[in-house]
Amino acid sequence: MTVTLYANARLLDPATDYDGPGGVIVDNGVIAEVLHGSPSRAVDQTHDLGGLCLAPGLIDIRVKTGEPGAEPKETLKSAALSAAAGGVTTIVVQPDTDPAIDDPAMIDFIQRRGAALNLVRILAAGAATRGLDGRRMAEIGLMDEAGALYFTDGDRVIANSRTLQRVMSYSTVFNGLIAHRPTDPWLCEGAVATGGELAGRLGLSGAPALAERMGLERDLALVELTGARFLVDQISTEGALEALARGRARGLEVAASVSINHLCFNEVDIGDYRTFFRLDPPLRTEADRQALIEAVRDGLIDAITSAHAPAPAEDKRRPFAEAAPGAVGLETLLPAALTLHHSSGLELLEILRPLTQGPAALLGLEAGVLAEGAPADLVVFDPNAPVVIDAQALRSKSKNSPFDGRRLQGRVERTIVGGREVFAR
Repeated sequence: MTVTLYANARLLDPATDYDGPGGVIVDNGVIAEVLHGSPSRAVDQTHDLGGLCLAPGLIDIRVKTGEPGAEPKETLKSAALSAAAGGVTTIVVQPDTDPAIDDPAMIDFIQRRGAALNLVRILAAGAATRGLDGRRMAEIGLMDEAGALYFTDGDRVIANSRTLQRVMSYSTVFNGLIAHRPTDPWLCEGAVATGGELAGRLGLSGAPALAERMGLERDLALVELTGARFLVDQISTEGALEALARGRARGLEVAASVSINHLCFNEVDIGDYRTFFRLDPPLRTEADRQALIEAVRDGLIDAITSAHAPAPAEDKRRPFAEAAPGAVGLETLLPAALTLHHSSGLELLEILRPLTQGPAALLGLEAGVLAEGAPADLVVFDPNAPVVIDAQALRSKSKNSPFDGRRLQGRVERTIVGGREVFAR
């Protein structure tokens, strides 16, 4: 295989806190050498990056697709193409497909299909309960052996505390990771917005932000009872962040993810019932958004996700309360995240850590770092290049992007997976 040098770059490695000049030599799909000076070995070809940023490829742990069952929304191939164009080198597919990814054969299908595409790395999360019914525990031990990275019912809340306790208890046998959306399902039943003055003025059914903290307090109590490894999936409120911090202070092994949408938008963006901003969890107040940004800065957030949830036009162009929740986000994840640098003052390493090293450490992946022997999964980007998001030009089959028409700063130039360039602008 060709030995390739990516030279004259601004290296960004959150694992070592390095932000400075350098380069990387790639050989046989792995990083052979990280350079802060001249190369010590011969190379077959050199790419002069002209001072562009070179970082570990992004790892997105929460990606919905339509395959299997709803391929018109999104296939694994269209999701992989979107990921590659967005600098995302690893995606973890959510189990809420049709049929659900709730047995080892389905885990195997996703992995084999992803490998055959030969684009980005496609991995799978397994369902925590059979058919995502919230009552019967799925074969999570067998799915773990098959390669499932963690277990979740996706957007569905496991309301039955005994069921969630059983799932958590069983996961400790093989040190599995359980992810769960924190909310009180009864308070949120039928809600499409965050309860408050804005929702009332728009005539939208709202749920109090407190419902998220209430759900999380229950989940943390179950973690304390069982000793399970736990991921708070898509935390979105200041109150829940405070509960998370208290849980960690008590020594609980709890991580948290946040969607890029909740870092970039607030409830006011709903505007005149714009359904591309119909999300689940719903957009929160500006105070919540600022608290989430500070949580990223402080390291309380382990993973920033795209929360990629494709929905065709016919599911979005409806009255707000009837529109399908969710937004595509794989291709816009990096430029959207870079708004936290340009507008909120976060350092690039602070932004990249929960996009690379954080999720890799959480899921036990070798990627997410610039280190000798690590997979050569890399992204080259210009953090200052202006871009205007055109939803119709996105590679996703669905075009439901809340960033449509937005002017952002940050453009992916190359994406490299296992030493292969899978995207070049």
